[in-house]
Amino acid sequence: MAKSRGENGPRAPAAGGSLSGTRENLAPGPDAAAADELSSLGSDSEANGFAERRIDKFGFIVGSQGAEGALEEVPLEVLRQRESKWLDMLNNWDKWMAKKHKKIRLRCQKGIPPSLRGRAWQYLSGGKVKLQQNPGKFDELDMSPGDPKWLDVIERDLHRQFPFHEMFVSRGGHGQQDLFRVLKAYTLYRPEEGYCQAQAPIAAVLLMHMPAEQAFWCLVQICEKYLPGYYSEKLEAIQLDGEILFSLLQKVSPVAHKHLSQQKIDPLLYMTEWFMCAFARTLPWSSVLRVWDMFFCEGVKIIFRVGLVLLKHALGSPEKLKACQGQYETIEQLRSLSPKIMQEAFLVQEVVELPVTERQIEREHLIQLRRWQETRGELQCHSPPRLHGAKAILEAEPCPWPTLQPSPSIRLPPDAPLPGSKGKVKPPKQIQKAQKEQQKQAKARGQLDEPPTLSQAKAVAAAGDARPPQDMPPKDPDHQDSAPQDSAPQDSAHHRSRESLTSQESEDTYL
Repeated sequence: MAKSRGENGPRAPAAGGSLSGTRENLAPGPDAAAADELSSLGSDSEANGFAERRIDKFGFIVGSQGAEGALEEVPLEVLRQRESKWLDMLNNWDKWMAKKHKKIRLRCQKGIPPSLRGRAWQYLSGGKVKLQQNPGKFDELDMSPGDPKWLDVIERDLHRQFPFHEMFVSRGGHGQQDLFRVLKAYTLYRPEEGYCQAQAPIAAVLLMHMPAEQAFWCLVQICEKYLPGYYSEKLEAIQLDGEILFSLLQKVSPVAHKHLSQQKIDPLLYMTEWFMCAFARTLPWSSVLRVWDMFFCEGVKIIFRVGLVLLKHALGSPEKLKACQGQYETIEQLRSLSPKIMQEAFLVQEVVELPVTERQIEREHLIQLRRWQETRGELQCHSPPRLHGAKAILEAEPCPWPTLQPSPSIRLPPDAPLPGSKGKVKPPKQIQKAQKEQQKQAKARGQLDEPPTLSQAKAVAAAGDARPPQDMPPKDPDHQDSAPQDSAPQDSAHHRSRESLTSQESEDTYL
């Protein structure tokens, strides 16, 4: 089941050799041999003494490459408060997304509580909605045999995904089995796309936080909504994003941009694994989780910001460039980043403060796409448009919560106040007062029992047909007194609802 470090699987790199080394970047790290030895213990590794090894709070073996040393612990009281707030949000998710999305974003930047992270990722990504829209779909894919050309490649990649994590340490263990199921299901769900090696660490991170079925739908959302085209055969989307990253770097760190330009280093040489694996194989684990919290909420701009922060602090000063005289030294500098710039608190603060927006990314995307078409022709892979985060994904889906949509044409009962009015609706009272004055004047002139004229009948009909028609005069004054009063709130409610619709249209036009 072993796979050589340089083996690329069934896919060929893009024409012209521009992707030379791309699959090599996704090859096993320096601990591959140790991982193979540890993985060979099999599913009964606990009986062979593995259970005596200490595991950190993330599930990694203490002392391994994935494990971390001293961490910034959130006080227990603060953690419980955050859990309570997140439980309230998750239990009322549609309302929070509709009215308080900024608060969700701020709480994602602070970090999702570990006990609720998996559930929150499902809600943020839309994976929860996808699962509800496709009941039984994963089970159907799971029971299907799968395409042999992908099954062999997937199986050979299983033991390379976080080999020092307790879920994946045992060859043939439950973690590797679930990873195989998720990746196989995706090749059946999107046979035209198949399998890409970079999908394996993405799926593995998801499986650390949720069951296989939920992890599958979150993987679908990442591949189709967050990073569309990243895992297609020609990797055109990742090449475009490499050019976008390099262009944005000129504004963020002119020093780093100038150095990389002078050294003629293609962005694919350092950003491919960063972006395709969403930094899961680059950053310390606590930083990975914080980046993913923000990524699921805000979209790919978080990935761009993290890449720009790393480049800025690794190559953004003359002192740091003294050790990067050539291409090889520069690449090594970016492959062995300083722990300081990857530290959780520092990195998150830098990412949050970096002024790179979705608008800038999309504007640069259009520029790079135009250049691509001028030099290389049309893209061979036509991916769906990229959606920037949870709110954009929710708005793009068929709305599962119709009650949240404004319905300004609804008429309320006569005595009911309008929504949000708090009993202080001035126009209806003014109309009622004016109508009462008109009734008193009519009584004083002795015209109460006379049938209304044609013009009066039309006026009453326009007000909602509250008064009786001309050929059916009222039987007593009390009935006539109540008719205008009943009609006024209905007419006012209808009038107010039309105003509300106009205001909504104006707001949409402005936005």
